[in-house]
Amino acid sequence: MSKAEWIRRYVFFLVGLFVNSLGIALITRANLGTSPISSNPYVLNLCFPALSLGTYTLFFSLFLIVLQLIVLGRRFPKQYWLQIPVSFVLSAFIDLSMAILAFVDPQTYPTQILSLLIGCLVLGFGVFMEVAANVVMLPGECTVKAITIRWNTDFGKTKIAVDVTMVVTAAVLGFLLNGALTGVREGSVISALLVGFIARTVGKWIGGPVQTLLAGKPAVAA
Repeated sequence: MSKAEWIRRYVFFLVGLFVNSLGIALITRANLGTSPISSNPYVLNLCFPALSLGTYTLFFSLFLIVLQLIVLGRRFPKQYWLQIPVSFVLSAFIDLSMAILAFVDPQTYPTQILSLLIGCLVLGFGVFMEVAANVVMLPGECTVKAITIRWNTDFGKTKIAVDVTMVVTAAVLGFLLNGALTGVREGSVISALLVGFIARTVGKWIGGPVQTLLAGKPAVAA
């Protein structure tokens, strides 16, 4: 990979990371639950609002990295250490996006659903950008990958299992800390079902041209 392509891919990844944070903020502002990866930080933020959602996201990301180290041991890939700076950046982006979108405060159920669906669309596009950049994986995806490496499981099925585990853990955490179901609602399920589908659909539509652009290859005339 040339230096120019390396720069293009990392810039594209960082933009995708910010788009990702905007999607998370929109989904969260809908107040119908949030995405599986953000569910535990969201519950902690609701129960202990002294720290921001981004801060709890950082703590959770670092926890996932430690979990990967336990699962993989010496097989932990060196490039996985890049998750640490990326986690700091994503956490800062989430807090920035929550501040930028502070005006989003839907008061009726239809507007909440609208905010949720727009957030899923934005988050799905952000996930597509991160995957297309092909430089760094986020802690959620690296955790799934670590499990597949350790136990030779299917990535797609493992991703579903990990997402379900995160949502269930968040629900249990809410009950333990607040005595009620906190931060986990229908939006958690909807985002879990939609975001991956949107990311894959966008990839089918524009994945090829985007890779051509990132590689710096001239467009082929029709």
